[in-house]
Amino acid sequence: MPLDPSIFREYDIRGIFNKSLNEPCVRQIGLELGKIMAQTCPKVALGYDARTHSPTLFQWLKSGLENFVEVYDMGLVPTPVAYFATFNPIDNTHTPHSIMITGSHNPPEYNGFKITLDQKPFYGQAIQELKEQMLKAPTPYTQKSAPTHTLNAKEAYHAYLINAFAHLQNFPYKIALDFGNGVGAIGLEPVLRALNIKFDSLYSTPDGTFPNHHPDPSEAKNLKDLQAHMQAHQIPIGIAFDGDADRVALLTRGRIYAGDELAILFAKSLAQKGIKPLVIGEVKCSQVMYNAINAIGQAIMYKTGHSNLKVKLKETNAHFAAEMSGHLFFNDRYFGYDDALYACLRLLELFLEQAPNTLEESLKNLPYSYKTPEEKIAVKEEEKFEIIERLKESLRGQLPQNFPPIVDLIDIDGIRVVFKDGFALVRASNTTPTLVTRFEGKDEESAQAYKQAVLGLLNY
Repeated sequence: MPLDPSIFREYDIRGIFNKSLNEPCVRQIGLELGKIMAQTCPKVALGYDARTHSPTLFQWLKSGLENFVEVYDMGLVPTPVAYFATFNPIDNTHTPHSIMITGSHNPPEYNGFKITLDQKPFYGQAIQELKEQMLKAPTPYTQKSAPTHTLNAKEAYHAYLINAFAHLQNFPYKIALDFGNGVGAIGLEPVLRALNIKFDSLYSTPDGTFPNHHPDPSEAKNLKDLQAHMQAHQIPIGIAFDGDADRVALLTRGRIYAGDELAILFAKSLAQKGIKPLVIGEVKCSQVMYNAINAIGQAIMYKTGHSNLKVKLKETNAHFAAEMSGHLFFNDRYFGYDDALYACLRLLELFLEQAPNTLEESLKNLPYSYKTPEEKIAVKEEEKFEIIERLKESLRGQLPQNFPPIVDLIDIDGIRVVFKDGFALVRASNTTPTLVTRFEGKDEESAQAYKQAVLGLLNY
């Protein structure tokens, strides 16, 4: 079966099990990655999520990797545990490389690989070079029967969090959690029990068929069960996770908070401790977030994508980074990668500092803006970036007479058009054949006006 080039994405390798991700392809990915990893450290930590085919992919990938490196099996773990293993020696073993077998929040037939090389994300150009190597000069395979070592990464991760959040012992509020049948519960529940934090869990059993709802907390429809449970049991705090537990959403008394809103809360918490927060955001984040953080510190706008933000975070040594979709990256007391389980515990700290209703009040007091949800426009894969370039040219050229005055054009990722009372964003998705849009205004009318004006220039 020929290699399907579409599996090589911007941030990971991803495809449909036993079709684009078949045994020869996955083994070859293991060979090429093992060859690269062996140059700096001949060891890799390998873990997988709850998808039914993840253990099979583990064996296929291992058969290629072990031509060059020793494989350390972490078993069924959340993605943050795979990152954690690269920063912390476990069982007297240091593995600066890891591969997490996960389809994240994609449909059940999908799976893929999130790769860390020397504690850094393996993404972008590096993934494209891997593809070219496999197409043009694949590394020869030799069948080996190397032993697999067990790595108790999950237990080490639990111990770390229990120690780091000892001050949350006997937390005064009950919390409700929705794990969406992903792997989050096996990373978080033992920590909560050790700290005597009262909690109710929804869908905590890992099940890669996701029988209850899709494990994507950035979509409100997936949070309805959690909202209903909170209301029925008078629980003030709810937290939801995606399938591999690297994205989070917070709910309080029926209100859902996106990642950019959570960034404001964390920045204010740092400021209250006398720390001037330095925060990395991405182009989809609200202008209200940038304004609120710049009033007490500094917010830097950067490209969308968890790999991009991890790299920028290290480059600037910022305190944390946030994506609207719920990826949160803490660098002040942690290792700078996206970990929704760690973020959950940091959120609980905020509730120790302020009661749930006080936190809500602080967000209500921010300047109001109307934001459209993230909306997608289907286009041809080979044309999406060209469409963005044409839009940039139009915005810099002769505009229609009634076009709203432009304050700034930001083109670090697609094009963000800054207007007096908000912004319009159009960018090409790095993972699907779509354009991603978001619009913000002082009210719905102005947001829709910006939307009409900018989409009116699109030529596709």
